Amino acid sequence: MGDVVSVFSIKIRRDLKEKMERYRDKVNWAEEVRRFIEEKIRLLEAEENFRAILSELERVSWSVSKGFSTESVREDRDSG
Repeated sequence: MGDVVSVFSIKIRRDLKEKMERYRDKVNWAEEVRRFIEEKIRLLEAEENFRAILSELERVSWSVSKGFSTESVREDRDSG
């Protein structure tokens, strides 16, 4: 079964509508607007997810044992 669709309408200035009419044979305006909205929502959701991840990372207790960095560097040097 196909996706359920809804109608979304906007008001624009008359001069803008006239310009859109002039290029209607070159531009599918409905598709352009649909793509813009989908991309904007994708970006907003990504930002929301990023903020949630950052918030989670801020709550995590990060600790490294004393000397870990020095030991890791020496180990890396010795293995090469």
